[in-house]
Amino acid sequence: MYFILEESDLDLFEKISKTMGGPIGQHQEWSHGYFSFPRLEGEIAPHMMFNGKEHLVWSLNNYLGLANHPEVRAADAQAAADYGMAYPMGARMMSGNSLHHEELENDLAAFVGKESAFLLNYGYQGMVSIIDALVDRNDVIVYDAESHACIVDGVRLHMGKRFVFKHNDINSFEKQMEHATRLVGQTGGSILAITEGVFGMSGAQGKLKEIIAFKKKFSFRLLIDDAHGFGTMGKTGAGTHEEQNCIDDIDIYFGTFAKSMAGIGAFVASNKPIISYLRYNMRSQTFAKALPMPMVLGLKKRFELLKSKPELRTQLWAVAKALQQGLIDNGFDIGITNTMVTPVFLKGELNEATSLTRDLRENYGIFCSIVVYPVIPKGLIELRLIPTAAHSIEDVNRTIDAFSEVAVKLKDGFYKEKKMAVA
Repeated sequence: MYFILEESDLDLFEKISKTMGGPIGQHQEWSHGYFSFPRLEGEIAPHMMFNGKEHLVWSLNNYLGLANHPEVRAADAQAAADYGMAYPMGARMMSGNSLHHEELENDLAAFVGKESAFLLNYGYQGMVSIIDALVDRNDVIVYDAESHACIVDGVRLHMGKRFVFKHNDINSFEKQMEHATRLVGQTGGSILAITEGVFGMSGAQGKLKEIIAFKKKFSFRLLIDDAHGFGTMGKTGAGTHEEQNCIDDIDIYFGTFAKSMAGIGAFVASNKPIISYLRYNMRSQTFAKALPMPMVLGLKKRFELLKSKPELRTQLWAVAKALQQGLIDNGFDIGITNTMVTPVFLKGELNEATSLTRDLRENYGIFCSIVVYPVIPKGLIELRLIPTAAHSIEDVNRTIDAFSEVAVKLKDGFYKEKKMAVA
């Protein structure tokens, strides 16, 4: 049987070339290499090179400043020399397991207050795979509207029903739980609730304790993504669940190494039966090569420093509080952040956002991330600052002075022009 291609039918590549992949990809022709996929060069630090000039950088999730810590660099180099990048070879279930992998898992589990943990090669695909393994078509997922993309993609894979509640809105959560409870009464399934410990865009903490309180009314299990909270939140840095004093009530804890540990990979922690189940049922790990030994040994050193040097976390918070208070004192809107993530909200359109950001980079030497619609509402510009233990108070003061000047320019309409003079 043959099919005749109608004139209205588009070739796959032709369709892609017309749309360029939606709201982010459509701007790539002019944004690539500068606003998207920029090249920061030099040692990972608060001051790096961009476009041939030194910049003060506020866009790296190197919270504790471990990326270039001398002990970390030494451990990475020694492990690479001892093992190379290939060992262990194969997926962990088949041939890629090691004592070091297991030791790191045991140490992580104890630190975050859980019985057991399982290493994951990547945070993003790890979360997708956790959700996929935990629920079947009879189960229902209830999740926060501003969940990270890895959660959203995991939910999309779910073949059953899902309900989304308004961001950090407990009344909305209760309503969606009522819908979910009625539905599982028909399907015979269970309910998985998902939120984040720290929301990476706004800096707000997830309302863990408020959600947990509903366990008295509804039957559900709670999974939290604490990528930004692990290593930064709580008395010991164990996470947002430690900060909110609800460690035992979090059923499944997910943390990554890409933030406070300045590495790669992630872990999931829970009770022993659940971790055993995930270990044998997470497809992204079953069919993927194990984390190479230099990464595992490097992570062990990072974790050792995270626990033994609380002064790094103290310095992080000193910088974060100075930055946030200084911005507030100078009239800036930093939203509802109650963590180290520091958003700065300004009123303006896309062309103003790009011109302002270019001005900050080219004329003030300050590099920070820019967020616009559709991530945030139209008419708003978000400049997202990530303080670290490696930043100084001098960096904070320089940034606040620069922001104060560009805010006046924005208000006066300086950035409405499409082109902006660069010094």
